[in-house]
Amino acid sequence: MTEPRLRELAVADLAALAALEEAGQVQPWPAERFEAVLVSAQHAVLGLEDATGLIGHAVLARQPFDAELEAILVSPARRGEGLASRLLAAVISRACEWGAERLLLEVRAGNAPAIALYRRAGLEEDGRRRGYYPPLAGARREDALLMSRPLTEG
Repeated sequence: MTEPRLRELAVADLAALAALEEAGQVQPWPAERFEAVLVSAQHAVLGLEDATGLIGHAVLARQPFDAELEAILVSPARRGEGLASRLLAAVISRACEWGAERLLLEVRAGNAPAIALYRRAGLEEDGRRRGYYPPLAGARREDALLMSRPLTEG
């Protein structure tokens, strides 16, 4: 198997993005939302692909002083291979290229694998939004953990 290739995604990748999202998310982003970020000058949409097609993506938003990771996903069939770490490293690199001071994100409090990934990358919990996420599979609303890491010294 060849090493997956990292590249910036474009509008031509919309169908592949939507299909990956449908396959890998309980509450997927609609195609219209992906289309908006793909054409936005304030976003970067990074993808990992192999011979089978798109296997991961990350959406990064540029803010005045910070960058926010809005989404990251690896195909369920490819999880556990370190691909999310590779995507997150690319996100951090892009945020640094933009001159962002911090990387921000929010994550479901119950998403232990994602929280572990973010902690390994140096993100720390800054706060919590109680009951932020709608219920999944009949569960109660879930808190969002707010996490960040500095990108510049100072």
